[in-house]
Amino acid sequence: MVIYIPGGRSGDDSRNGRQTRASRTATLVARLQVMQKDIEARNFAVFRMNGNGLPASRKLTCVLDNWGTAAEEMTHDVVSTYGDEMKQHLDISLLPLLWNGADNRQTAETIDFDRFVLRMKSRTLPYAGIAFPVRLGAQGNGYVAFMAPSLDLTSEVILDLHGRSCHVMTDLFASDERRLQPAEALSEREIGCLQMAGDGYISEEIAEKMGLSVHTVNAYLGAATAKLDSVNRIQAIAKAIRLGYIS
Repeated sequence: MVIYIPGGRSGDDSRNGRQTRASRTATLVARLQVMQKDIEARNFAVFRMNGNGLPASRKLTCVLDNWGTAAEEMTHDVVSTYGDEMKQHLDISLLPLLWNGADNRQTAETIDFDRFVLRMKSRTLPYAGIAFPVRLGAQGNGYVAFMAPSLDLTSEVILDLHGRSCHVMTDLFASDERRLQPAEALSEREIGCLQMAGDGYISEEIAEKMGLSVHTVNAYLGAATAKLDSVNRIQAIAKAIRLGYIS
């Protein structure tokens, strides 16, 4: 299961913070599991949109799921198959996205079903699924998705789950670490260095590409790490992704 990486603190404050975040995450997971059970789905996943601008410059990241050890593979399968359509769809519509699985794995239909969903044409994945788009503006945007060999859905169930998905995502983003205050906002140089570090470049390579000294690059990365309340560069990158600074 994917959970947030906590920022670095010391002593009792750190333990209490981790316990609070873990408790909130457990509550959200329990709510998603109830929704999953209501439609006899096998798994759930929450995807967050990171980045700004055109869909090609944005990235869908799975921030919560119950895929277990298969999480990386399952996330890759969904994003590689439907990611581009999901990113474009989020800009223009709030209709849930529905797909049928391969090998005749289907979703049930009713007469007025297609008034409430947009069907995806690809049948690449072995399981059926439905993804509820949620737009929360500056707080965050993304999807709450449910997957199963087959899904038995009605228009009433879809409307109910969509509303509950909005509430879950609102609470999920609200439980994330606090947004940076204006005085703590990352500079363009700090964001640039973090982005390249997140892309796998070491300080020497970042310095060469940005025309800076290694000392200056490390200073930018250190400042960004402190502003993001993280104990190391890895945590700073993870938090910067969650807050939408980098993709």
